[in-house]
Amino acid sequence: MIYAAYMADLQERGKSADRAAFAWKRLADTFGNMRPDQVTRVLCRRYAVERRKAGAGDGTISTELGRLATALRWADKRTPAVIERPAKPEPKSRWLTKDEYRALRDAADADHLRLFIVLALSTAGRKSAVLGLTWDKIDFERGLIDLGGAVGGKGRGQKPMTTEAREALTVAHSVRTGASVIEYGGKPVASIDKAFRSAVTRARIEHCGPHDIRRSAARWMVEDGVPMAEVSRYLGHTSTAVTERVYAVFSPTYLRGAAQALEV
Repeated sequence: MIYAAYMADLQERGKSADRAAFAWKRLADTFGNMRPDQVTRVLCRRYAVERRKAGAGDGTISTELGRLATALRWADKRTPAVIERPAKPEPKSRWLTKDEYRALRDAADADHLRLFIVLALSTAGRKSAVLGLTWDKIDFERGLIDLGGAVGGKGRGQKPMTTEAREALTVAHSVRTGASVIEYGGKPVASIDKAFRSAVTRARIEHCGPHDIRRSAARWMVEDGVPMAEVSRYLGHTSTAVTERVYAVFSPTYLRGAAQALEV
């Protein structure tokens, strides 16, 4: 079966198949006995209706159908399957206060999770970039963390080490057992989500995810008056306009010059 082969391939490549397997539990009843050419828009719409009746949101349904589409394209880039997904709702914005960040960091009950949290903030990096860090990308002498070049059109680049990041990296480097910076049991960490959720619960803060640390880093920089162009570069955005659209509202000086021009 295509989906089973797709999950097996994920595992062979050292990637987690947990999310794909979780999605298949919902997909199997509808699509399990279908050939790719039998997967149609109408069938996807029916699936969405049934999942909504079961209480699933459009974001969840879209993710599940996206998993199916990925598996079918993995097997055949020209697959005859036609998959229609409901639009995902706009993501909820969540920013941590500095007290919440410290509570989350201190609630991490494993060294690899705490290191991830520290690096996610200090680099404002995406989860995949932080988990993919290797020790050859850590330059202690120049105090730089290299998240790599553009991947999937998303710029990353070098980030200066904060004091907290240097301290955490120094400890981790002294006990390293492999090439990966974020490791557990001597192996790279493929997913941090479960451990992260547990830390959020222990920290007794409002629900948040790993990407919210990146959002928090951006907001803190803007609130502290860091120029928008510099924040944009730090985040690896393709243009300053992207940064301004999301974060300009938090700047204490944004558009102040324009307002001064209207003084009479």
